[in-house]
Amino acid sequence: MSTVTKPEPGRLRRRPRSRGTAAGPKGGGGVVAGHLRRLVPRLAVTILVLVEVLPLVWLVMSSLKTNAEFYTRSVWSLPEGFYWHNYVSALTTGSMALYLRNSAIATLPALALMLLLSVAAGFALEIMRWRGRDMVLLLFLSGIMVPAQMILLPLFTIYFKLNLVNNLASLVITYTAYGLPLSIFLLAAYYKAVPRELLESATCDGASIYRVFWQISLPMVRNAIVTVGLVEFFFCWNDLLFSYTFISTGSRLTVQTGLLSFVGQYARCRGTYLRRGVHCRLPDAGDLSAPQSEDSKGVDGGLDQGDHCEAAQEVFNHRRC
Repeated sequence: MSTVTKPEPGRLRRRPRSRGTAAGPKGGGGVVAGHLRRLVPRLAVTILVLVEVLPLVWLVMSSLKTNAEFYTRSVWSLPEGFYWHNYVSALTTGSMALYLRNSAIATLPALALMLLLSVAAGFALEIMRWRGRDMVLLLFLSGIMVPAQMILLPLFTIYFKLNLVNNLASLVITYTAYGLPLSIFLLAAYYKAVPRELLESATCDGASIYRVFWQISLPMVRNAIVTVGLVEFFFCWNDLLFSYTFISTGSRLTVQTGLLSFVGQYARCRGTYLRRGVHCRLPDAGDLSAPQSEDSKGVDGGLDQGDHCEAAQEVFNHRRC
């Protein structure tokens, strides 16, 4: 004798939907719309990459041309051969090697000081609890709103009295002080995503505050350090305003001020001039060509918690005045 199972009260059986009606009344319209939604962002990214890469390719190819090719052929034409003498002239006659060394001397110490101080300040302002820390953070954030043009004259007066004009130490001090507000803001935001349970457990195990900072929290924000380091490196290396104001001696010029002085002296030697432009863009291209997976990871990349801080996603869109 067969028995019929009745559905439970309050629960209805769903009739299986046929595959032909899954896409709606327009058939494959939903699939096409999905492909279009994915195609538009990819097309936009492709156009953006071309806009960024093609000028660099043209710069490199034009730097290999002879001086006669600029006057007898089209600007967009390929070089007839690889004229490497422009590279030698830029490094020797144009003193490009000296300018690269000066930029490295001014940029690398400032970058190291910025990262060290901002990591420590971010830890103190976000992890530690003490009275007045919100006011101190607000004080640091107010430094982001100070235009660089406003502090040029006071800084020049101070450096002149301290005999720091035409000294690369003035650039190191300026870069460090001017880059600290943004670096502290970003790293303090990153520290919000650090799990407090790990820090509390380390404290219960007897770790001091210094050991918690160096051995636990610092490795967890290494991706943030890379991101902030790239942003501040671009600012220091590409700076023209501070270096042009504080440095006027030819032997102390940085890459950007050296390239500016190079315009009048080698205006007719376009191949050598473009080669110096390649020299200026080499550090930036090297940083951008590095794997960006570290920047897209979370603060504690080893814990796979994703991107905890929206400010980190917008950091490369930040533009200084």
